[in-house]
Amino acid sequence: MENTDKKLEIIQKAIENKIGYDTEVIDIRGKASFSDYFVITSATSSNQMFAIADNVEYEMEKEGFEKLNNSAGKSNEWLLLDYDEVIVHIFDIKARKFYDLERLWTERDLKSNN
Repeated sequence: MENTDKKLEIIQKAIENKIGYDTEVIDIRGKASFSDYFVITSATSSNQMFAIADNVEYEMEKEGFEKLNNSAGKSNEWLLLDYDEVIVHIFDIKARKFYDLERLWTERDLKSNN
């Protein structure tokens, strides 16, 4: 858990340094077998999305954490960085509203509690 907390801290600071906004951490432990947390943030342009992704990758690598996927993808709407227990989603505003991961995982939680 200590490793996961460190990853979350590094990722959140890296996003903040590139002015990602409306950043949320969603605990998906017990809801998914592939990861423990989603970190979701928004950017106002594709340039800012790539700058956030580059900064997260740089800061994580500096601390010795390698991402599992080989590329951040080349979408101008949604970038994904997989750090095992923590998956980072960087969205443009429209895509974030469209995919609405926060709602999906909250609804999933509500359904599993009923």
